Amino acid sequence: MADVVQYRMERMLPELDDLEKEELFTRRELAEIVKQRRNFEFRLKRPSPLKEDYLAYIDYETKVDKLRRLRKKAKLPEREDNEETKKKKRKRKSVSDFAGVRRILDIYRLAVTRFTGDLELWFRYLDFCKERRNGRIKEVLNKVIGFHSKQPSVWIYKAAWEFDNYSNVEAARNTMLQGLRFCKNSEDLWLEYLRMELTFLNKLKARKVALGEDEGSLVLDKISADEQQWKSENKDLYMPLNEERENDENNEGSDIEESKSRKKVDKLQEVGFGVIKTIYSEAVKALPSSFTLRKRFLEILKSINLAKSGEMGEEVLSDMKRDFSTEPEYWDWLAKFEYNPASTQEETGEEITFSCMGKAIQVYEDAIQVLPSAKMFKHYAKFLMGAVALLVGDNETSLDNQSASYVSRLLGLYQKADTIGYTDEELACEHISLYLQLGRVDEARRLAHNLCCGKFPNSAKVWVLWASIEMKHSTRDLISSSKDKLLSIFELVKDGLTRLSISEAESLWVMALKFFASQKHYFDMLVEVAVTSLIKYRGSDEGFSLSSIIVNFVLQKDGIAHARVMYKRFTALPHPGLVLYRTCIELETNLASNGDKTGLENARKLYFSALQTYDQDSSLWRDYWLMETKMGTSKTASDVSWRARKTLKDSSALSLADL
Repeated sequence: MADVVQYRMERMLPELDDLEKEELFTRRELAEIVKQRRNFEFRLKRPSPLKEDYLAYIDYETKVDKLRRLRKKAKLPEREDNEETKKKKRKRKSVSDFAGVRRILDIYRLAVTRFTGDLELWFRYLDFCKERRNGRIKEVLNKVIGFHSKQPSVWIYKAAWEFDNYSNVEAARNTMLQGLRFCKNSEDLWLEYLRMELTFLNKLKARKVALGEDEGSLVLDKISADEQQWKSENKDLYMPLNEERENDENNEGSDIEESKSRKKVDKLQEVGFGVIKTIYSEAVKALPSSFTLRKRFLEILKSINLAKSGEMGEEVLSDMKRDFSTEPEYWDWLAKFEYNPASTQEETGEEITFSCMGKAIQVYEDAIQVLPSAKMFKHYAKFLMGAVALLVGDNETSLDNQSASYVSRLLGLYQKADTIGYTDEELACEHISLYLQLGRVDEARRLAHNLCCGKFPNSAKVWVLWASIEMKHSTRDLISSSKDKLLSIFELVKDGLTRLSISEAESLWVMALKFFASQKHYFDMLVEVAVTSLIKYRGSDEGFSLSSIIVNFVLQKDGIAHARVMYKRFTALPHPGLVLYRTCIELETNLASNGDKTGLENARKLYFSALQTYDQDSSLWRDYWLMETKMGTSKTASDVSWRARKTLKDSSALSLADL
């Protein structure tokens, strides 16, 4: 290994001599460069070099070469006396001018040879070759295609390189067609092929325009109605580049030339239409179930100016309706296709905006008739809410007639979904929230009550929403918050908590504990409900520890004495959770570190109790041992270490060096 490294280092001598001769680096800097290169070379010669080793070496060499170029550029004005010597010296290339790039390419070659499956590394290699205009890029492209022929991005890269750098349309087209044989099911490859063909046609169009044989572009310019009207009124100001004003006698000749030009335009547009139609039909055959492919084809159609592009768009829409009319996503997309708030607001007036909204709403109405489902109702409701938000803007306190009609339609939609049985938990919560946003609190309360007692008795979200409404309503008028009101809220919360599991009712538990924290009688009753739930669900610790939350509430509210009483009650229940034990141990160890004499003894009792149930938890043993080393004696610490080694079945799970 050392011999190979030494050989590679000796090959750098001509480059280093040249750098010193050109006075681009000092001897000290060159010694540091040699040292770094030697380290990198040894890293690459390890039995299993990492990808990061190659990238670090490439990064270092790139920075060195960049510094060399900057210093050489800075020295040119000092060396060059006149223009002739300047040109001669620019043509001359020394060894150091290409040695750095050659070394980086060599490192990339070694890297991709070792990590042939890393596509990102291959693309970095290609980008470097492209950036430095190195002729090796063609060889690298052929290699990466050999290893990754099933990757569409590789074929797209090669076709783009042929098309952009060499304007070789035939080679780019052949690359795309070959790629489609390997990756027939790639949407990106089909669409990039279409874009490439349209770009080529647009270049032909631009060439004809430059020669004065044509005008316009295949790219559809989005211009406002006022600009279009001004252009039509001032057509005389626009002339082809090769046309001059002549007398009225020559009008006939110009008309003939114009008709010929129009025929050429039509022919070019027909070719473009044929390309789109052919590629679309083949792509649909290869990907008949791809909805996004059709959408992206339509986006391309909308952005170009071709003969019969409107007919082609209608054909695509017809095919989509035939193939995807049973999917809610199709109807949602179709409605948004009819109306796009972002573009409509900028390009058209209010009347046209409302007209487009009407078309979109009609699509949604047809959708819920053809394909009634909870998902379809959600899409419709989301659109209406977006329309209301767009019309209302920042003024949320008042609604105009149009906004009010959309709100009324939205409420009717929620009621219709409920009537025909397609209301799910999410729609129900949205319905309640809409009433709250409109300030119709009583209707929101009635709806939440009906849903909790009817269709969604086991929905945590609906219970939380109902409880929050009642609690907020009661706290607005604290004076009138009578015992009957508090009792009704407690009964509501209790009903929800008994219907739901502890993990499902996490938000409801936290909300109830905060609300009744200052009401001792109701808080104690809530603790009784918690005890019943913990016995029922055997103190489950799956993501939420109810007993730990209550202990912390009691600690903050009543102090350590009451907290100890509370956690002793919970630990006496069947199968108390490990999170509860850890919470109580942390509480006691904090007190012990602050000088509480009983804290350490209580912590030991908690560890003893916890390890009776969770004796195979290595982290619990480790924490116990660490506590004894910090607060106990060497004897107690060694006793814990001995017990851990004896009890644990899997000794490898515990870092015995710590014990």
